[in-house]
Amino acid sequence: MSKDGIGSKRLQRVADTAARKEAAAPLFASGKEVKAENTVALLEAVIRAGDILNIEGNNQKQADFLADCLNQVDPAKIHDLHMVQSAVPLPSHLDLFEKGIAKKLDFAFGGPQAGRVADFLSKGKLELGAIHTYLELFGRYFLDLTPKVSLICAYKGDRKGNLYTGFNTEDTPAIVEATKFRQGIVIAQVNEIVDELPRVDIPGDWVDAVIQSPQPFFIEPLFTRDPALITDNQILLAMLCLKGIYGEYNVSSMNHGIGFLTSAIELLLPTYGEELGLKGKCCTHMILNPHPTMIPAIESDWVDTIHCFGGELGMEDYVASRPDVFFIGPDGTLRSNRAFAQTAGHYAIDMFIGGTLQIDKYGNSSTATAGRVAGFGGAPNMGCDAKGRRHPSGAWLKCGSEIPTLDEQIGTMPRGKRLVVQGVETFGEGRKPAFVEELDAWQLARDANLDLPPVMIYGDDLTHVVTEEGIAYLNRCPDMETRMAAIRAVAGYTDIGLAAKPDETRRLREANIVKTPKDLGVDPARASRELLAAKNMRDLVTWSGGLYNPPARFRNW
Repeated sequence: MSKDGIGSKRLQRVADTAARKEAAAPLFASGKEVKAENTVALLEAVIRAGDILNIEGNNQKQADFLADCLNQVDPAKIHDLHMVQSAVPLPSHLDLFEKGIAKKLDFAFGGPQAGRVADFLSKGKLELGAIHTYLELFGRYFLDLTPKVSLICAYKGDRKGNLYTGFNTEDTPAIVEATKFRQGIVIAQVNEIVDELPRVDIPGDWVDAVIQSPQPFFIEPLFTRDPALITDNQILLAMLCLKGIYGEYNVSSMNHGIGFLTSAIELLLPTYGEELGLKGKCCTHMILNPHPTMIPAIESDWVDTIHCFGGELGMEDYVASRPDVFFIGPDGTLRSNRAFAQTAGHYAIDMFIGGTLQIDKYGNSSTATAGRVAGFGGAPNMGCDAKGRRHPSGAWLKCGSEIPTLDEQIGTMPRGKRLVVQGVETFGEGRKPAFVEELDAWQLARDANLDLPPVMIYGDDLTHVVTEEGIAYLNRCPDMETRMAAIRAVAGYTDIGLAAKPDETRRLREANIVKTPKDLGVDPARASRELLAAKNMRDLVTWSGGLYNPPARFRNW
């Protein structure tokens, strides 16, 4: 293309944005403020059919008022939108597809709408671009999926457009910067328009319109788990993890995925963890949302540093009281940032531990099943071996040194490996087996016409599988046959597990590739709720000195 052609294209983009803003100009009240009753008209003025559009659907905070207003635009004017957003947890996010306002979706996490996403895909109501990890999607915002219009949310704003995103900053900076610096339009709903902000998180010249919504935006307490619901079996898995992995490798930097297993581990740190002598050696530096079940460990001085992807409802005051652990701004509140936390999780931690819905016989796993497209969130960033890493640590080097075939790829050159652990009960919800011959992701790929099955963690990244049967140390397996045998050995009474051969399992145990609870010296009879540092939500409040304020649905007193 000639220089004139390139210049013309650039001018067209600028002129297009200017025309949209001019169409919206009569709707502004004072400065950049638009009244809530004019929101639908504003959206119809600045959005065009076929636009790439972002609604701030994060893991937790939601631009819900703007999502509801987008559902009220005229589909004859605005249709076939290409939605790019971290999460689609609200019904309104998918209502857009039912109404024809939106056509295509690129996202990372499905959450409560996982079943509906699967249904829409099977019925052709939704065209799926890809299920991303967060960093992958953020990267594409700055490349080939740049939003033309972004609808975001913040706690407070002023009439100049400055925003205070506060405790739950999450994805907002990445969304705004990608949109605004590509001549896009940014519209923010805020809980309150004020004259002076506690701090400026997003500068006003990056924001085109500010709307005070009729009610505060919705926040999902996604990472809150009630200790009263933790089972003895989950406690057993947590004990195995602490004895056979945390203690074995002295893992100091890590990310805990969402779920009851990791909550059980967190609540065992001040009890069983101290009994094992792990304090000061494990869990000192964490990339983690402010999990309420971390309160006892924090109060017992286990943790030096926690940087957060987002906040957690009810944890505001407690987190603010611990600037020695969390990243607290001059205004006295947490500053979270999903992009930076994901980057740290990708390159800086030594271990990721989480769960999944299915693991196949090779060790590939996914949370995208035939009836539930939960998405991956940050798990693929945390749960992979980042080949760009160059700094050593003890746990990383030890895990890498145990790989028998490393020299086949890089000769005699030493290198470490990220510990990637998946802890699952052999049968999950509804007695569905966690171990399967083939992932449902294959059928999902066929139904949605995807080039790749949506895999959360690939088998070559997975280093350890933990079940009630024991631990499979996959990083110690010399070949695929051994790897598959190790998975079978811990797969219990699933079809995969029933194919295990006793002699084969015995040899794996002798080689320390598989370890049962007995091999690890873990007594299953001790796996009871008596080991938990907090046994219910009220105990967590007590541990916090009354600063933790659980959401109403978690209060039973």
